[in-house]
Amino acid sequence: MKTDRENKKGQIRNSVPYGKRARDFVDGFSARVTKAAGSTGAFISALGLVIVWALAGRIFHYSQNWELVINTGTSVITFLMVFLIQKSQNKDSLAIQLKLNELLAAHEFASNRLVNVESMSEDELKVIQKYYSRLSGMADKESVWRSRSKGAPEDGTELNDVSRELLDMKNELEDRLRDNIERDQEKRK
Repeated sequence: MKTDRENKKGQIRNSVPYGKRARDFVDGFSARVTKAAGSTGAFISALGLVIVWALAGRIFHYSQNWELVINTGTSVITFLMVFLIQKSQNKDSLAIQLKLNELLAAHEFASNRLVNVESMSEDELKVIQKYYSRLSGMADKESVWRSRSKGAPEDGTELNDVSRELLDMKNELEDRLRDNIERDQEKRK
């Protein structure tokens, strides 16, 4: 009695689903084509092809068919390359996001709220960008104070003001993010 995995000749079929094999093939193919298309050899080949085409114009008397060959060829290649390059770019972007998420998760002082930053709205990203711009400006001020006085001011008031302002900004950012998350959750209900 033959098992479900055996075909009529008694050979065992590949247990990997067809869809996964097709996706793996397309992933590998798109990575290889994208890498090859970005190489010096590909550029030189394309340049050579254009030069041969241009020189062939004299032979074909610069006819419409002569023009049609290059127009059709470049259109088809461009159409296909857009999708291959985008697929490769999506995979690279996801890999970079995962690496950054791992770094954020591993660092004890990093804000874990940024782990899922790519799924935030543009307004939320602008709020975070504004926070980090202010943080950068305050860090510049602190380094100027330290370089002028070889350390913090004697009474520490200026640094305490900066610390208070940073804490207020952080609390404001957290409140806005919390409000946006709650609003998104209510919309989904």
